[in-house]
Amino acid sequence: MSEMKAPKIRQKPLPDLASESWRKLPWRKFEQHVYRLQKRIFRASQHGNTQAVHKLQKLLTKSRAARLLAVRRVTQDNQGKNTAGIDGIKAVAPQQRLTLAEQIHPKVWQDNRPRPVRRVWIPKPGKAEKRPLGIPVMRDRAHQCLIKLALEPEWEAHFEPNSYGFRPGRCAQDAKEAIFNAIRYQPKYVLDADISGCFDNISQTALLQKLHSYPAIQRTVKAWLKAGIMEDGGFQETLKGTPQGGVATPPTMLQKK
Repeated sequence: MSEMKAPKIRQKPLPDLASESWRKLPWRKFEQHVYRLQKRIFRASQHGNTQAVHKLQKLLTKSRAARLLAVRRVTQDNQGKNTAGIDGIKAVAPQQRLTLAEQIHPKVWQDNRPRPVRRVWIPKPGKAEKRPLGIPVMRDRAHQCLIKLALEPEWEAHFEPNSYGFRPGRCAQDAKEAIFNAIRYQPKYVLDADISGCFDNISQTALLQKLHSYPAIQRTVKAWLKAGIMEDGGFQETLKGTPQGGVATPPTMLQKK
C-alpha cells in the first residue's frame, strides 16, 4: 500500500506592518481638518486680514494631517506619480512616505535645498512641436503640494469668477456651461488668444511680488524657481519662467495674471 502524503500547508505571507499602518491612517479626518483650515484662510483673505491668513497658513503647513495628505497625493493619487526626477525615485514605500512627511515640516525647510528638475520633452496634441516638462524630485513635489494647500484658498478669494483653468472644483464642462449661458439669448464675439511659451517666459520677479506671502514661503518659492534644469547630463540656470510639471506650477501661473 502506497504511503499517503500529507497535504501541503501554504503559509500566508506576513502582513506588511508599514503598509497597514499607512492604510489605516484616518484620512477622512485629515481631509476634514485641512478643509476647515482652508476655509478659514479663504474667509480671512476675503476680509483682507493678511495677518490672520499668514498665521493660518503657518498652522496648516505645520499640521501633520496636511503633510501626510501632500505626500499621499504626490506618491499615490497624482497621475505623474511614476515619473522620476533626477534622483530616479518614483516608487515610495509606505515607511518612506511617513519619513517624507517629516522632511517637509517647516522647521527643516531651510535645510532642504530644492534640487534641479529633470527636463522631459512630450509632444503637443495635434502638433509636431514638443512641450518641455520639468519633473521635480519626490520630496520637492510633496513640499510643493503642501505649499499649494496653504496658498490656494488665499488666492481663490480674489480670482475672477469666470476663470476655470487649474481651479479646484472646476473643469472644462463648467467653462462650456458658462459660455452657453452667456450666448444663449444673443450672439457675441468669441476671441481666442494664446500666449506663446507662457510658462517659459513668466517673470520670476513679478511672480514673487504677486505672492504677498510670509518670508518662509517667499524664500521657498524663489528657491524652486531658481533650482535649475538638468538635461542630458548638463545643468541650466532658470533665469525666467516656471517649469511645467511641478505641483505648484499651475496655481502660481494663475497668480501672475
